[in-house]
Amino acid sequence: MEFLQTPPDPDAYIVLAVFLFSIGAVGFLVRRNAIVMFMCIELMLNAVNLSLVSFGRALSDLSGQILVFFVLVVAAAEVMVGLAILVAIFRRRARASADDMSSLKG
Repeated sequence: MEFLQTPPDPDAYIVLAVFLFSIGAVGFLVRRNAIVMFMCIELMLNAVNLSLVSFGRALSDLSGQILVFFVLVVAAAEVMVGLAILVAIFRRRARASADDMSSLKG
């Protein structure tokens, strides 16, 4: 149980979180497929979760894990609403691109 007494250095986890967030941000800005855009948003949210957990572990505080729980709940709700919008678009057209969002007006 000696490994529980010294919290790890969060530097490596933060570098990984920045790398994952960057991949998600570039993917969101470059790709036009709505499903890929949702996957990139999820990747960015998981990068934030990784940084929250690593900082919480380094500071020996449970606030990071509690915030991760709420972020996961919000992400699940976002996925459900996003998939409902994608189904509505896919019913009108045979493809689900971000450019087809204007077809949902009125």
